[in-house]
Amino acid sequence: MHFGLRYCNTGRYVDGAKAVELVQAAEEAGFESAWTVEHTVVPAGHASAYPYSPDGRMAGSVYDFPLPDPLIWMTYVAARTTSIKLGTGILILPQHSPVITAKQVATLDVMSGGRVLLGIGVGWLKEEFEAIGASFSDRARRTDEYVAVLRALWAEERPSFTGEFIRFDGAYCRPQPVNGTVPIHVGGHSPAAARRAGRLGDGFFPARGNPVELVAMARDAATAAGRDPESLEITLSCPENLSDLASLKKLGVRRVLVPVNSTPGMVAAARNPEGVLAWRSRIEEFA
Repeated sequence: MHFGLRYCNTGRYVDGAKAVELVQAAEEAGFESAWTVEHTVVPAGHASAYPYSPDGRMAGSVYDFPLPDPLIWMTYVAARTTSIKLGTGILILPQHSPVITAKQVATLDVMSGGRVLLGIGVGWLKEEFEAIGASFSDRARRTDEYVAVLRALWAEERPSFTGEFIRFDGAYCRPQPVNGTVPIHVGGHSPAAARRAGRLGDGFFPARGNPVELVAMARDAATAAGRDPESLEITLSCPENLSDLASLKKLGVRRVLVPVNSTPGMVAAARNPEGVLAWRSRIEEFA
């Protein structure tokens, strides 16, 4: 089982020096990865319901918090680290051009020595899509197609693609990722996200909900798609009760993510470099 940190481009870690200090400590402690999160804009007073809280509001309806672009944040800390992997948890894929995203992610992967993990999701904030000028109603279909575009540009010598939204013919996109591709982890706590992960993903990260049920859905979807369900890398948020880690390992969970910003008293938190280093023994126990 691997351990990662989430969500590292928030709170005090929007400061470059503090971000580097955090991720360097994580690397020293044996953390496998550091994960970011994305919102480009959060329109105040949005009507869209946030799916991760009972009241449908995000961050207590306080929306003026700084949230750096995840890929730029990852690039900054990649330059000051050597081995820790850097992931998006998640990048809202249908808000981006998949061709430009393929170039950006591959560039970072090459320059970091193959350390990028791309977590993707379909998004939920309609008003954000509208502000960006992205299409909301067909975002699920776009996500599926954009995944195919990314993989074609990363892996094929001179790919051509004809889809519903994206078309190109004999397109060179260099550099290509170190290992021929970048792992794509599908995030989301819904049955639709679980099925998408099983059909298309290299991994699945259900941020909330019943992980046992959602993981089973993802693996069933992989089997139905003719894929090996055991090859699907499962990532979960670290449980507040650390004794539950053993049961997660038995479930086949490959990675748990420890929060770096959380409420006081939360057992699993790693709020500063000292707290991160204190996880060394736990990481060694479950490695």
